[in-house]
Amino acid sequence: MNVRDEFIKYFVKNGHKQIPSAPIVPENDPTVLFNTAGMQPLVPYLMGEKHPYGNRLCDYQKCVRLTDLDEIGDKTHHTFFEMLGNWSLGDYFKKESINYSFEFLTKVLNIPLERLAVTVFAGDDKIPLDEATASYWKSHGISEDRIAYLGRDNNFWIAGDSGPCGGDTEIFYFRSNDEIPKKFDPNDERWVEIWNNVFMEFYQDKDGNITELKQKNVDTGMGLERIVAVLEGTDDNYKTSIWSDVIHKLEDISNLSYEGNEKAMRIIADHIRTSVFISADPASIKPSNTDQGYILRRLIRRYIRQARKLGIDINSDFDLELALIIMDKYEKYYSELKDNRDAVLEVLSLEKKKFARTLEKGLREFEKLVGNDTKIIGKDVAFKLYDTYGFPIELTLEEAKDRGMIVDVDGFYDKFREHQEKSRTASKGKFKGGLSGDGEIETKYHTATHLLNAALKKVIGPSVHQLGSNITPERLRFDFPCDHKMTDDEKKKVEDLVNEWIKEDLSVQKLEMSKDEAIKSGAECTFIDRYPDIVTVYKIGDVSMELCGGPHVSHTGELGEFKIKKEESSSAGVRRIKAILK
Repeated sequence: MNVRDEFIKYFVKNGHKQIPSAPIVPENDPTVLFNTAGMQPLVPYLMGEKHPYGNRLCDYQKCVRLTDLDEIGDKTHHTFFEMLGNWSLGDYFKKESINYSFEFLTKVLNIPLERLAVTVFAGDDKIPLDEATASYWKSHGISEDRIAYLGRDNNFWIAGDSGPCGGDTEIFYFRSNDEIPKKFDPNDERWVEIWNNVFMEFYQDKDGNITELKQKNVDTGMGLERIVAVLEGTDDNYKTSIWSDVIHKLEDISNLSYEGNEKAMRIIADHIRTSVFISADPASIKPSNTDQGYILRRLIRRYIRQARKLGIDINSDFDLELALIIMDKYEKYYSELKDNRDAVLEVLSLEKKKFARTLEKGLREFEKLVGNDTKIIGKDVAFKLYDTYGFPIELTLEEAKDRGMIVDVDGFYDKFREHQEKSRTASKGKFKGGLSGDGEIETKYHTATHLLNAALKKVIGPSVHQLGSNITPERLRFDFPCDHKMTDDEKKKVEDLVNEWIKEDLSVQKLEMSKDEAIKSGAECTFIDRYPDIVTVYKIGDVSMELCGGPHVSHTGELGEFKIKKEESSSAGVRRIKAILK
């Protein structure tokens, strides 16, 4: 049984429209690195905006969560996972939602009633006990002994400190061969949560006051990896059909069995799958030292280290073989894996080559810095290995352990935090707008940068955005994601567009609004977390709308003639333009 297909088929049959999975990198939410739940892309519609597909929706959504990164290697955690969800936007509510969930679990998936239990919101001094939800479950044969009433910490959902909110009901499955207890104890680890139905029926303001919503919504989420493990009778997600082909290939490549090498193989399998999906995303993420690129680099380097532990030749194509298995399996559901197959393989290959060199050089420097008689690796040596030679602290710890040595880990992290603080302090100026001064020419260059960004989006594509900028009285510099050297024709088109907008003498409007309003307005909001709660957005005609902290001209006609002087590589997947105004 393909649970993903059965889920969609069931809800479409019951009047829902399937919506496409949103990209992993949020298109209109620069406040987070990745989509972390199926409901995240739907927040505007849960807030009342009309969805083009109607008010009954279902999907399978690609998600990436990094909060459990250190847990990867156990039986159940993943960085990438799929979330199955169905929604009602002001249509049906608790009764129908519970009916759908119960029928899908017991009639489609054939899960026995006796293995199910639920939690229900217990209420508090502002919201009463959710008796309606409990009564609907009882109507399906869930006994009072199988219902646990829990408070806000467990069974209440709200987006932030204020907004739509309400109790939820979580559905649990008894995953054990032990005799099933008559009474449900949600703290008994043999009971695992498999589905969560959130009922948004209230609004909580910033003072904590509760009012009833006019549009009441249902938001449900069920993790595909977990429900498949339940159905296939295993407590190890990596032993399910979702992972069997990848794990078997890893066994072949390493000439080792999964048993006894579970942790390393789970990390490799998980991190390669996540790396494939991130690098296939329309945002064209490349390994780097910032934001999503940093996460991608960390995942790739982490699975390479684990492969080395298993004795796999890291200079071989082991990771590309695994990536191809993953892309072949998922491309039916996520077309970007087919469209961007070559780009994914190139990203993995290039980063592996870079890190393989780092490992070799780092190991040589390790031997030089540590010496044979040393029993303790001090914080300065550990940090130098990391900062100067790119040698991860995890690898320093592994090498030290093999030699019976001790690493001053606390000291290393003290130096690491000190280094981060210095970097943050230095970067504060970087994100003030890239201005070295507030003179007339710098002001012109700052406005020209916005026009350049808008022109690049039209010529190169909508994925272009500012990755860094710097302005001096002599020129502007602008970094942006691009997978190729710009052609002469592309550069000319960009120049012509900017100069056309300059000749049109477009007005430059200064608008003040909250961060949320800036995001909703569609304004480009790069580095929004660096700005205060009230932000300034500059709107240039109908050409550009961008959050910015620097000064601007009042009309584009003040800028003169725009000329690109140089276009070059800044780093992998990042191009840099230097331009002047004449």
